[in-house]
Amino acid sequence: MDNNLKIDFLSVKDKDFFEDSKKVAKKYGPGNAKKLQSRLDDLDAAQSMDDMRNMPGHWEELKNDRAGQFSTRLQGGLRLMVKPQKQPPPTKPDGGLDWRAIDNIYIFEMADYHV
Repeated sequence: MDNNLKIDFLSVKDKDFFEDSKKVAKKYGPGNAKKLQSRLDDLDAAQSMDDMRNMPGHWEELKNDRAGQFSTRLQGGLRLMVKPQKQPPPTKPDGGLDWRAIDNIYIFEMADYHV
C-alpha cells in the first residue's frame, strides 16, 4: 500500500513547468531550479505534510489571503507554494491546518509574495 503524500498539479502546464528543471532554471535561475528539485524530492518521500516540518526549506503554514496554503523557501524571497487538495482542508481544534491529516496536495505556484 502506498502511504506517500499524493502530489498533483492544477494543470498540465504547471506539471510540465515544475517537473522540467531547464524551464525552471530559465525563468528563476539554476539555484532555484536545484532548490525546487530538492523540495520536490522531499515532498515525494513524505507521507503527509507533517513530515515536512523538519525538512530543509522552512515549511510554514500561511495566513491572511494565503490561509490554507503552505510555503517553503527557495532562494532569495522566492517560495514554492502548495495547498491541500481536500477543501476545506483538515484543521485542528485551534483552527490551524492539521498537517498530519494532509496527505494530498497541489503544487501551484513559485513566487515572492513579500513584494
